[in-house]
Amino acid sequence: MPEHRQDSGLTHFDAQGQAHMVDVTGKAANPRVATAEGRITMAPKTADAIRAGSLRKGDVLGVARLAAIQAAKRTADLIPLCHQVPISGLDVTWDFLDDTCLRCVVTVRTHYVTGVEMEALTAVGIGLLAVYDMCKAIDRGMVIDGVRLVHKEGGRSGTWDRA
Repeated sequence: MPEHRQDSGLTHFDAQGQAHMVDVTGKAANPRVATAEGRITMAPKTADAIRAGSLRKGDVLGVARLAAIQAAKRTADLIPLCHQVPISGLDVTWDFLDDTCLRCVVTVRTHYVTGVEMEALTAVGIGLLAVYDMCKAIDRGMVIDGVRLVHKEGGRSGTWDRA
């Protein structure tokens, strides 16, 4: 059985140690931002095909951008204890770090009672999975890694940045 809330500081467990959705009824809404990133490493020919737009399935990064946006909006449907957060804004950027490594960075914004870290992380993960799906016919050896929160601001805990 998990530790109780008062012992562990974990907010998704009640006093009996059972998982529950955190009650945010009394919290005040305020601006919140979260940025996450992740990478997908691939063969150089796959990266070249993405850059050239020559894959038969179409615009890989355009489709993956839409997948990331949709994923952020559907996070509460995927992660059982997440709240349905009204997203005010969302940016998805893609950049090649070298000849084989593509990075996805997602920033999510809201004015709400709880943060958007999970929405940013979910968006990155699904965006990268969409790249894999679009390119798997030519490269099944792609590796997704490094999905992590890099920045958050707002709420009781304030601002946090990955060192």
